[in-house]
Parts: sequence; C-alpha cells; structure tokens
Amino acid sequence: MAASSKRKSSARTKSTPRTPSRTSGNPARRPIVEAGPVTAGDWIGAARLRTLPLAAAPVIIGSGAARSTGPEFHWVIALACLAVAVLLQIGVNFTNDYSDGIRGTDAVRVGPARLTASGRVKPRTVLIIGLSFFALAALVGLAIVVRTEQWWMLAVGAACIVAAWFYTGGKRPYGYAGLGEVFVFVFFGLVATLGTTWVQVFELPQQAWLGAVAAGLFACAVLLANNLRDIDQDREVGKRTLTVLIGRRATQVLFTLFLLAPFGIAVVLALVFPIAWISLLALLAGLPAVLIVWTYRQPRELVIALALTSLTSLLYAGALFWAFAG
Repeated sequence: MAASSKRKSSARTKSTPRTPSRTSGNPARRPIVEAGPVTAGDWIGAARLRTLPLAAAPVIIGSGAARSTGPEFHWVIALACLAVAVLLQIGVNFTNDYSDGIRGTDAVRVGPARLTASGRVKPRTVLIIGLSFFALAALVGLAIVVRTEQWWMLAVGAACIVAAWFYTGGKRPYGYAGLGEVFVFVFFGLVATLGTTWVQVFELPQQAWLGAVAAGLFACAVLLANNLRDIDQDREVGKRTLTVLIGRRATQVLFTLFLLAPFGIAVVLALVFPIAWISLLALLAGLPAVLIVWTYRQPRELVIALALTSLTSLLYAGALFWAFAG
C-alpha cells in the first residue's frame, strides 16, 4: 500500500510540473534578476535615446522663435540650451530607472528591461549616474545664466531639476498620481521653449508661445503612448498614471488630439510664416503612430508608436525653425 501511494505521488509530481515562482511574496514588487553582464548597449538603452528628440524639439522651436525677432542669432547659447535639455532628459531617464526599480514598478515590464529592475546594476550606481547628468545640466545652465545675467533663471533651473526628480522619485511622486502629463507639458513645452527664446533675445514673441504649446503636446503624446503600453503592469503595481485613471479608449482619443493639435497650430502660424506649412510633412511619421495606437494588438507595438511620435516632434520642430528663421 505504501509503495502504491509513493507511485501515485510520483505520478502526480510528474504530471503536474512546477512553474518556478519569479519571486516570493508580491511578485510585482520584487525585481527579476537577469543573467549576463551589463553591456554598453544596456547603458545606452537606459538613456532611452528615443526620448531625446523631445528634449531637442523645444530648443529648436525656441531658437527659431528667437531668430524670427531679428538678425542676431546666438548659436553658442542655443547649443548650451540644447545641452541642458538633453542632459536633463538623460538624467530623468536614469533616475526613473532607479526610482521605479527600487519600488518594484519595473519588475513586470513590456518594454526593454531596466538596469535597476534587472538586478544587474546596483541601484545606487544608477542613481549616481542620473544625479551626475543633473549636475552637468546645472553647470551648463549656470554658464547660460552668467552669460546672459538673467540670475532669476537659477530658480527656473532648480525647479526643472526638482520636477525631474519627483516625477517618480520621493515619497509621493506626481507621476504615480496622474499628473505626469501636466508637468511634462509645463517643463518640456513651456519652460524649455520659452526659456530658450528668452535667454537669446530677452523677449517672448507670440510664435514662441504657440511653438511652446505644440512642443508640450508632443511630449504629452509620447508619455501617453508609453503609459498605454504599460497600463496593465501599472495597474498591477499601483502606479496611477493618467492612462490608468481614464482607461484605454480615452487615452487613445487624448493621444490623437495631442499629436494632431500641433498641426492646427502650424496652420495658424503659416498665416504669418508661410513655410510653416512644411511642418505638415511630419504627419508622415505622426499618422502611423496614431494608427498603431488605435489598432495595436500587443503592447510592444506601442514602442514603435512612441518612437514615431518622438520623430514627429523633431521633424515638426525643424520645420518651424525653418519657417521662423527663413
């Protein structure tokens, strides 16, 4: 009888294979440890290069608006503004990797694996790299302030770094409370564009404001595509993005509005700057992004929509620069 019981137990064990548990406790809160050393490609991936056009676009638009006010154009200041924007963006990407990783938010992901969540890099190392990029951005920003003597902009720069950190950092990150798009619009749209224009010509023409709104809308569209991709995972770990709060369908509608509205702004600008019509060619990248957002079957497809939206913002910015400077 004992032998028979052992055989039955053995049969049950063989017929019901065990699925190894990813973690003990709450699986969504524990990182997935991936084998293999960290490569240069992993570090480049952590910088999230596909988001960098969003940093460049407002600087390009703001510089074009500055150029439209007169013959003088400060290339050095423009390039310094671009450096600040790119360094801040990379810093945000690394600190997000750190903050989401230690919270366990990235333990269940659809997109590329993160350094912290993968367990292959110490969280402190990722944090130090992110803060180092913030420090570099602060140094370049300080040089701009010294050159232009606009000392009050030190407060603006500090606000940018604070906003970058608290997107996912701190005890109550605003990115976890559905406010990501608000801050992205303000800092990646209004502040970045208008700040670039101001430090070059010390005035803010109407075209700078319109361009700033367009840049902010593109940045919000990219964030929506990113959060739509991660909506199920964010719900699981309690990350309440705007997409989680309003759902898939409303996010698809909002994404479409955010991506297409800048082209309405371009039509208005074309009444004064005729070359602005050329910005409509950026729809060649934008419309496929909209199509993917509405028809995707797998969340990974939204990575392409995100990249196309970033490209759309860069093409649009280049067209406006041409229109303003022409």
